[in-house]
Amino acid sequence: MLGFNNVERVKPIGLDLKDRLVGVQRVTKVTKGGRAFGFSAIVVVGDMNGVVGYGLGKSKDVASAIAKAIEDAKKNLIRIPLQGATIPHEQEARYGGAQVFIRPAAEGTGVIAGGTVRAVLESAGVRNVLSKSKGSSNPHNAVKATFVALLSLRSAEEVARQRGISVSQVFNG
Repeated sequence: MLGFNNVERVKPIGLDLKDRLVGVQRVTKVTKGGRAFGFSAIVVVGDMNGVVGYGLGKSKDVASAIAKAIEDAKKNLIRIPLQGATIPHEQEARYGGAQVFIRPAAEGTGVIAGGTVRAVLESAGVRNVLSKSKGSSNPHNAVKATFVALLSLRSAEEVARQRGISVSQVFNG
């Protein structure tokens, strides 16, 4: 997913997934007979406990575009490392013209984020985080940039395993 091969993929079976509509765009195709209108929808699904995915659906009407997007999102579920109700460390990521910065926050802070980044983080189960979305506000690229940032996160256990040291040595340097 998005060029990462160390992603922990998750099957949707047995998960209580909630979907959030991020955006619907009306697209126009100009043909010989006039204009053909269609819709594309981007949806984020998650179990609010570290599992999240996004999907894109296209159709001639809005309802079936959303349904297709939900099905696509369920096929692309990943697990992200959480540290309590926040993320393990700060991370910055780009996708296309969109740039997203996320930083862990203290308990009680809430999700300080814009619309598209907020949808992804809340679906993933992150409840305390600070974020800033820079550059393009295109919802497709903003969602993908947020996913690149989440896929780049590493837990302390993972860092310790990669370095061959204990978790306490990770923090003591």
